[in-house]
Amino acid sequence: MTLYRDMDRTALDAAYNNTAAVADSANFITDWDRRSAVLEAERPAHLDLRYGPRERNRIDYFAADEAGAPVLAFIHGGYWQMRAKETFRFVAAGPLAHGINVALIAYTLAPEATLREIVDEVDAALTWLGSNVRSLGGDAGRICLSGWSAGGHLTAAGLGHPAVRGGIAISGIFDLEPIRLSYLNDRLRLREEDVEPLSPIRKLPRVSPPLFVAHGTSELSELQRQSREFAHARSEAGLPGRLVPLAGHNHFTILEELADPGGALTALVLELAGR
Repeated sequence: MTLYRDMDRTALDAAYNNTAAVADSANFITDWDRRSAVLEAERPAHLDLRYGPRERNRIDYFAADEAGAPVLAFIHGGYWQMRAKETFRFVAAGPLAHGINVALIAYTLAPEATLREIVDEVDAALTWLGSNVRSLGGDAGRICLSGWSAGGHLTAAGLGHPAVRGGIAISGIFDLEPIRLSYLNDRLRLREEDVEPLSPIRKLPRVSPPLFVAHGTSELSELQRQSREFAHARSEAGLPGRLVPLAGHNHFTILEELADPGGALTALVLELAGR
């Protein structure tokens, strides 16, 4: 039976299964954990800062060497139901090399939290950062938001927070209808009435800070389509930002462009930060 864009359930599940699409994806996660542990050991001062009452309401803050520097807040991926901020500490290396503070936001995973609750937790984390980064040496007026995969969705959803100056949504999901109809909803438990208010492409604001929408050209076609259509919708609505396709990258290798001080995503962070 056709469920979405001429796809049945089997085809739709495959269209959003990034782990299956990249044969050595487990090796990437192992390498990220290793590199993240190295960065943690080098900068252990501000880990697991609590921003809310739930267990995963925590932020890792990696301070740059200069006072009053911009801040990049990064939200991890995992389809809102797996992964942890600890795995993604390695991405801080790129911005830190340019004197930009990095805050990694954790959140409660589904099914323990609904997607609405997850979005609200990110909002609470941004409020905490806006109130506390000055005491950590950062500039509360220059907080940029980024995230990968599910974190790309949460970046788009959180872009309207008053503390946020701009964003970079990496390999994100911006229309939740195919997610609701796929295997991913077994734990996420989206209802039909959740799709409209929680899909950034269906709820464009009248005004917005700039948003770069990045994807790899070797990602699953549905992931690429989601980014293209979201960037186009924002452009048609007159909202600032642009689509950033990164040649040759799959869903996992794209994060090297943030972890690398000379990477394309790091360059976007510098652009948003006015560096």
